[in-house]
Amino acid sequence: MDAPRPAGRTGRRGGAVGGVLGEVTLPGTRRSVGVARGFVRELADGYEALDDLVTVASEMVANAVAHTASGRRGGRVRVVLAAMPGRYRLEVADDGADGELPQVRAEAGAESGRGLRIVAGLAERWGFRTDGPRTVVWAEFPVRDGEHPAPAGEGRGRGPVSGPG
Repeated sequence: MDAPRPAGRTGRRGGAVGGVLGEVTLPGTRRSVGVARGFVRELADGYEALDDLVTVASEMVANAVAHTASGRRGGRVRVVLAAMPGRYRLEVADDGADGELPQVRAEAGAESGRGLRIVAGLAERWGFRTDGPRTVVWAEFPVRDGEHPAPAGEGRGRGPVSGPG
């Protein structure tokens, strides 16, 4: 498993996601949901809507583990947080779901199946794209007046978050 690293050390900058603050590739296990929450919380520390951003990261990673090949033996989930003008962009890439694409399920009162409904309710915008067999689900969050996302490659004061084991 790759340890979470600021973008300046990963070599990934620019592109569709803007200024990457950090990215991490995690094993497709339930334990990685908590690691992803901590990773995003650390990178966006001080953001007014931090709890919404962290909740969406949790739901997106949990969905990847539960509903895609990422949850199978050897599966991986990649989490990227980027700062764009006036917003944060969170992306979670999974190992694909045999051609099935993410969708918000109708409310049926079930105990599960609400993940993307939560994402849609908390994010300003969300969507997905395919990348070969992989699916990348993204969500965007506005940065309020007076808030400034950390520039790409700079942390928010503390050292990097470490992954499991």
